[in-house]
Amino acid sequence: MLFKELHLIAPILKALETEGYTEPTPIQQESIPHILRGKDLLGCAQTGTGKTAAFAIPILQNLMLQQKEDAYSHGIKALILTPTRELAIQIDESFGAYGKHLGLRHTVIFGGVSQYHQTNELRRGVDILIATPGRLLDLIAQKLISLNTIKMFVLDEADRMLDMGFIHDVRKIIALLPQQRQTLFFSATMPPEITKLSSSILTNPVRVEVAVVSSTAENVDQHIYLVEKNDKRQLLIHLLKNGNIQNALVFTRTKYGADKIAKDLHRANIKSDAIHGNKTQAARQKALNNFKEGKIRVLVATDIAARGIDVDELTHVINFELPNIPETYVHRIGRTGRAGNSGSALSFCDMEERAYLRDIHKLINQTIPVVEDHPYASTMKFVQTPVVANNPMNRKPASHSGFRRSRTWSQGR
Repeated sequence: MLFKELHLIAPILKALETEGYTEPTPIQQESIPHILRGKDLLGCAQTGTGKTAAFAIPILQNLMLQQKEDAYSHGIKALILTPTRELAIQIDESFGAYGKHLGLRHTVIFGGVSQYHQTNELRRGVDILIATPGRLLDLIAQKLISLNTIKMFVLDEADRMLDMGFIHDVRKIIALLPQQRQTLFFSATMPPEITKLSSSILTNPVRVEVAVVSSTAENVDQHIYLVEKNDKRQLLIHLLKNGNIQNALVFTRTKYGADKIAKDLHRANIKSDAIHGNKTQAARQKALNNFKEGKIRVLVATDIAARGIDVDELTHVINFELPNIPETYVHRIGRTGRAGNSGSALSFCDMEERAYLRDIHKLINQTIPVVEDHPYASTMKFVQTPVVANNPMNRKPASHSGFRRSRTWSQGR
């Protein structure tokens, strides 16, 4: 299917052609027609599936057609609520790209920076507002924003809202919205509280589910490095000295850890920077832009800060520390292997993380190959687990980066 078969108006098709988009992704193909018809939608899709365009394109078209019918309508007409500043900026950029020929006004607001420029934009008039919960509630309390004219509401990354403790703020915002509206709800996972929230704000929704969280992309080559905790930094530097790793997004659990790793890499003459919630918005955006433009080779991030990082040609994801939530592993490695490219996901596992690895294997229903041929190999004992021959997810990954691949193993006690 092509975008032109989705009954999109000419200015949007022209913008999509400029962006190089011709064929919609599965979630775009499934979602856009329902949203254009005014249906509420519950979308379950993980990172990298084209979710932003799935709601941005039909919102732009619906608002443009409504504007022609009511040229004198004022106020904010669409609200997109998202958990992080990086993701909010990315969504705003997407609205700008897809709606460049429409004349609709959009802006983004988030905390951590002065509200001066944001409120100036709001005073000029806005059709589409992209916001993080805290700054939105703050400006509502100052009577600088009214939600009375909202016709379309998007709750994006709902599960991350829950993880970050924003669910109470989200409920406050929803209570301020008009009852008559179209609501679009997107989440990578559907824990019970998120399911309950979706059922309370959606009316007869269409459910669209693409790339369930337990699946990993087939074009992402996965490997595990068994390593002692104190040797992880040296192993990371050793791997990055390999020229086959063009660029890498390195995940760590803590903000302090992200800063420490970035400094260690810098001392090893590897251009890098860290991105996390304690950094100013200007510093975070500069680091992200430098990474996208190739000025730095490695970006070290926490999971929350990484939401919104979208780099089509990211060759490697490196889990410096395994996540304690197995679904997070799938989200992390989904950052690479995008736009038809291949990618590699390398994960370090120390003795304390064996249970995390076992949970990941259970979730994705496959064992990840262990690379034994490296100078920091751990002596920890792992028990081999047989692979289910008929399971299509237990495919044989290709070797990568010049390192020899060993047998596949699963954690055991």
